[in-house]
Amino acid sequence: MISFRRLGTIPWVQKAVGVVAAEYLRLVWNTSSFAIDPVDIYERIVPDVPIIVAMWHGQHFMMPFFRRGHRVTVLTNGHFEPDVRRLGLDFVELGTEEEFRAVIEAPEVWDPIGSIRLVVEWGMLRPMRRTFAVIEDLNVPGETVVVAPLIALGARIAQETRGIPLVTVALHPSLFRSTSSPPDLPPLPLSRGLPRVWNQFWYWLSDVALFDRLIAHEANTFRSELGLPPVHRLLAGWCFSPQRVLGLFPDWFAAPQPGWPSQARLTGFPLYDGWGVGPPAPEVEEFLGAGDPPIVFTPGSANRYVRAFFEAAADACGRLGRRAALVTRFRDQVPSELPTGVRQFDSVPFSRLFPRAAAVVHHGGIGTLALGLAAGVPQLVMPMAYDQHDNAARLGALGVSRSLTPCRFKGPALADAIASLLGSPEVAARCRSFAEQLRYAVPLDQSLRLIEQTASSDPRPEVESRRVGTVRRALVLDDCNPEVSACTPRR
Repeated sequence: MISFRRLGTIPWVQKAVGVVAAEYLRLVWNTSSFAIDPVDIYERIVPDVPIIVAMWHGQHFMMPFFRRGHRVTVLTNGHFEPDVRRLGLDFVELGTEEEFRAVIEAPEVWDPIGSIRLVVEWGMLRPMRRTFAVIEDLNVPGETVVVAPLIALGARIAQETRGIPLVTVALHPSLFRSTSSPPDLPPLPLSRGLPRVWNQFWYWLSDVALFDRLIAHEANTFRSELGLPPVHRLLAGWCFSPQRVLGLFPDWFAAPQPGWPSQARLTGFPLYDGWGVGPPAPEVEEFLGAGDPPIVFTPGSANRYVRAFFEAAADACGRLGRRAALVTRFRDQVPSELPTGVRQFDSVPFSRLFPRAAAVVHHGGIGTLALGLAAGVPQLVMPMAYDQHDNAARLGALGVSRSLTPCRFKGPALADAIASLLGSPEVAARCRSFAEQLRYAVPLDQSLRLIEQTASSDPRPEVESRRVGTVRRALVLDDCNPEVSACTPRR
């Protein structure tokens, strides 16, 4: 007679027990509800609740922390004021709409080389002194925490000089350097197949020949005025907060590597594109309900130069006889004549659109690909600059996507790639697998806990780690706007 101990070692028994347990937990999840009693509990305790903030790329960094009772005022470019107001947050303008337009309309914004100078000028150097001054002015000792991207030099200097707790947010893994498993960052010729010294050399060369030449002089001039010593190879480590670094992606997308900051923690994709948004516009709902799931084409919300992208999309859909939704605010970039079943829409919440799509074709932005993974749909990526090449490579390694370079992104090649994705049972299975993993993820809670823990420590090495009191002020800086943004407290 078989014993229970031996029975538990049989693979099919283990699998059956696992399936039953998983389905039971799914039933509990779907049939449980929560009630807040008293209903005004947040209003009652708000003076004593820590302000915990996080950020996401572009307009997506504005997560609605106010729903947890946190008092937040966002200081960012005027272009994003409607998004901030819609979330119920106070708003202070930092940078004008005209400046935002000037950046996104610059031809080099999507060039791998030209975009570096653009980011350094608008994202690092121009706002550095003003960012420092804003943080210094709004800081309430023991009650302020700053959450900022790697490029927020003013925030990092404020941490050094004023001891203001800082959390650096890494939206994508390409911000982390590794000589054994480096990110894909063309034109930098990093390689996973060559000795580490090869990658060490190229990191060193890019620092001393490019980034230090662009950044170090102005940054060190400001540091000297504050009585700080000069720093060199800023992107090699100094830019990261020594207290805490948050990687807003899961380890199955990019596993931690030797050389990553030891204070880094991965919390997962935030999967945020506007909580509380309503359903898609009536014309979108009508389109979605009028036929088969469409292919969604989106080259990035701020991409002004996308005519070739949409011309190839229209050509490919005509060849395949597929319906498509072309999502862009720049209508002049869309062909005037589109195949039957192909429509252009200014804006659609991706969390509502992607689950009803057959596939998503995009630029490789981390927010777009994360929502595509959560929707469980195949993806085709045309990377251009920034983190997009590395994101595309990692997405391809998951088995859920294909990539085409801009020079190959033409109607015939695009049609072949889409047909290959849609006809692959293996791709479909992989998409479902990762969507299931993201279904039960709670990255926001993990990020909040880590930020709260950071707020209770002093970042200066000469000061012992100590409790600094309840956090009631938060500063948020965004890395996408033409001015680095900050979140300021209520006065």
